[in-house]
Amino acid sequence: MSTPKLLPLSLLCELTFHCPLQCPYCSNTLGYSKWLKDELSTEEWIRVLQEAQKLGILQVYFSGGEPLVRKDLPVLIRTAHDLGFYSNMSTGGTLINRKLLKEIKEAGLDSIQLSIQDCRPESADLFSGVKKSFEKKLEAVQLINEFSIPLGINVVIHRHNIERISEIIDFAAALGAQRLELANTQYYGWALHNRKELLPRRHQVEKAAKEASRAKEKYKGKMEILFVIPDYYSPFPKPCLQGWAKVYMTVSADGTVLPCQSARDIRSLSFPNIRSDNLENIWWNSEAFNKFRGTDFLPEPCKSCPRKEIDFGGCRCQAFLFTADASATDPACIYSPHHHLIEKIVEEINAPENNKSEEPMFVYRNIKNSKALCS
Repeated sequence: MSTPKLLPLSLLCELTFHCPLQCPYCSNTLGYSKWLKDELSTEEWIRVLQEAQKLGILQVYFSGGEPLVRKDLPVLIRTAHDLGFYSNMSTGGTLINRKLLKEIKEAGLDSIQLSIQDCRPESADLFSGVKKSFEKKLEAVQLINEFSIPLGINVVIHRHNIERISEIIDFAAALGAQRLELANTQYYGWALHNRKELLPRRHQVEKAAKEASRAKEKYKGKMEILFVIPDYYSPFPKPCLQGWAKVYMTVSADGTVLPCQSARDIRSLSFPNIRSDNLENIWWNSEAFNKFRGTDFLPEPCKSCPRKEIDFGGCRCQAFLFTADASATDPACIYSPHHHLIEKIVEEINAPENNKSEEPMFVYRNIKNSKALCS
């Protein structure tokens, strides 16, 4: 079936663009500062959740920026709970305190995913761009465990922490994580801007993959560990969230509705807004959501490839960022006519003259840099 008619299962609610951390690998668009004054109100987010229930969505993920910036977060979590959703909050954790966490648990939050930059304080603070952020995250973990809220940990992996992957895994286990996502950096938004400083080298990826595999056996039945080879080092691309607008949708902080959280980077598309439409109509009828559904849009070599129902030609955002054509075969694929663009980047990163340890020169995600880069 080339154009599936499936109900979405998951909704990502990016409640705010604001964040106290400044992670240089953030996938948020560089120009987020333009929409800071346009964030949805409490009433608008409640309507989003109500429309999501009618559409058949089962899971809601609260994210940002940093969702804990929103004073109405407990209200939104309570609304999601009362509507019957499974709810998860993705947080940097630095704003967690006992009173707020108690409110969140009583509101009905089902689980928390906490982002940790590294297992060592100095480097963790360097990657977050904020002093003592590591210390605050440890305090947050203690409270999350005290309140018996299921804990998952997300660690974005890049060149400057990948060689500590075994140490990171053991650290996450010691914190009581039930699930650990070793999320190799996805090069969109701020991560794309910082790619030269973030992309790991081939030998680092190969070693990390072996260590992650051993750790999966070590912690089997105790902690689920996810590790996927970075796109730039894999022969085939990963499926775009099981296919463009197939099971997943995002509502951004300003009400823009997206098939994936990075889709705003596809500047050739105009995305609908919840303020002028409703989720059901957007899901079924909007041009943006139907543009790359199924496989009919795929060019060769995808059209004749037996993998087209597996990876759907790869990531539409990555295709656009490399080729200015969102319908193109993802350049991460070895069969893509644009794969040489990926190969060139990998070759440069792995060149002997670049294979040395240096202090990273990040451009941090903050309002000042957003305004400067998009002026």
